[in-house]
Amino acid sequence: MLVVVGLNFDYSLQFMDTLIAFLINYGYWGMLLSAVLAGSVIPFSSEAVMVGLQAAGLKAWPLILYGTVGNVMGGMINYGVGRLGRTDWIEKYLHVKKEKLERAEKFMAGRGAWMGFFAFLPIIGSAITVVLGLMRANITITVISMTIGKFIRFALLVFGASFLL
Repeated sequence: MLVVVGLNFDYSLQFMDTLIAFLINYGYWGMLLSAVLAGSVIPFSSEAVMVGLQAAGLKAWPLILYGTVGNVMGGMINYGVGRLGRTDWIEKYLHVKKEKLERAEKFMAGRGAWMGFFAFLPIIGSAITVVLGLMRANITITVISMTIGKFIRFALLVFGASFLL
């Protein structure tokens, strides 16, 4: 049995399965909440909820809409955390070293808020939105670029899954 950060891994997986099933029961609102969780720094699979809802017969376009809106909301939570500018909090609670933040800021310098487009990427997407907040990137462009990227991601997921279901 694997123990991760003081939590029993088997129980963590059971909890995640239970949470996904719970969110699927709430339809589009469950999709929205799962997308908010996944878009923030909380490790969660909104994809599993979306595919489950699609398999249950929910319509594609509302799933894409709720997924996109929720994921952008989660990304903006990250942006807000970064905007607070408390790198000590980011290091302590998000387990991101200051050196990594500095490297990310250097990489994103000059590219600006349009980097929000890549917030849909697994693992680094949350880091991108936190760094955009730290950089005080233009919030309007950040929201627009994140929305475009996340919309494309969810559209590909829904229409890709429809071929498999």
